Amino acid sequence: MSSLADANVQSDLDIAPLLLPAQVLRNDAQAIEAAHELAQVARVQAAKRDRQRKLPWAEIEQFTRSGLGSIAIPREYGGPQVSFVTLAEVFAIISAADPALGQIPQNQFGIINLVLGSATEAQKKQLFQSVLEGWRIGNAGPERGTKNTLELKARITADGDDYVINGQKFYSTGALFAHWVAVKALNDDGKQVLAFVRRGTPGLRIVDDWSGFGQRTTASGTIVLNNVRVESSLVVDNWKINEKPNTQGAVSQLIQAAIDAGIARGAIDDAIEFVKTRARPWIDAKVERASDDLYVIADIGRLKIELHAAEALLRKAGQVLDQVHAAPLTAESAARASIAVAEAKVLTTEISLLASEKLFELAGSRATLAEFNLDRHWRNARVHTLHDPVRWKYHAVGAYRLNGTLPARHSWI
Repeated sequence: MSSLADANVQSDLDIAPLLLPAQVLRNDAQAIEAAHELAQVARVQAAKRDRQRKLPWAEIEQFTRSGLGSIAIPREYGGPQVSFVTLAEVFAIISAADPALGQIPQNQFGIINLVLGSATEAQKKQLFQSVLEGWRIGNAGPERGTKNTLELKARITADGDDYVINGQKFYSTGALFAHWVAVKALNDDGKQVLAFVRRGTPGLRIVDDWSGFGQRTTASGTIVLNNVRVESSLVVDNWKINEKPNTQGAVSQLIQAAIDAGIARGAIDDAIEFVKTRARPWIDAKVERASDDLYVIADIGRLKIELHAAEALLRKAGQVLDQVHAAPLTAESAARASIAVAEAKVLTTEISLLASEKLFELAGSRATLAEFNLDRHWRNARVHTLHDPVRWKYHAVGAYRLNGTLPARHSWI
């Protein structure tokens, strides 16, 4: 599989990854079990992959083959449609082992939700069935050099019965591993659409040039689209989702928060293990083991409490989304979901950063040695939490609670 990735970088000809058969899970318990099995495998070489920037091809293939890629597909389309509580826990479990592996498929789930809210029935059937069969969806939305993350320069124009796309993307998480590349572009009317481009389409090029100091193995790099043809049946009018209340942002942010919670879990677990097995006690503590230091004990307790608080809000956010989706969606219920997720996102962001930094204070100087690569926890937390600023989460929650102001409708709230 690595040879495919190498070919992608070195050639202008895009090469699709192998399509392997995927099972379909049937309930929430099976999804949690599959997540734990994947995490057990992913954890073994996670530090080495990060150090070497080695992409987790085998692990993402296991993710797909296990059926985890289709757990959000609605039951009426053949999927298990697990609860949002379970969806968040799946991503937290995987991300505790390797948050890069957690981030790679995150956009697939946001896109599934977007398709559900804006695609035609025929498009839903085709795209959802492909995911059930093991197709992965990658992201080609953000761009560099624009005024903000909502502005697009990529264009899709009619050409006979089909369309042609031109543009360049970045932060394209999941695209290199995908079979579909979901491209956001403006159509001839200036409206945003989402075009599903098959890998291997002429003019499509995916470059693994992601150089971020964290989340190193997500391949969140460049996509070049040069006169890329796409069938009209695969162009979703996703601008329609804004014509009515939706939970697009809340669902996307729930997964982001779950990844951060996973980073915090992994950092605290490694801190505890290092303190128990490798760290030396401070001389003034007058104890035999670092794990008997009263201040270390108190700090571990504090980290665990703050992690559990973040996890509790994450579960609550999932529960609110489940409740909201069980009834007709209104502007108020969609806002309630966004605020619940925003509150969780604040705490998961803060505990992931705190835990990954506190690890070194508690474990001591030896923990900074390159052989342990424990700095990956902080690097991953710092990079992933930059996806959207927490200061605006505080603002959204305050405006909602104080003045009844409904949050904006986009993918970041």
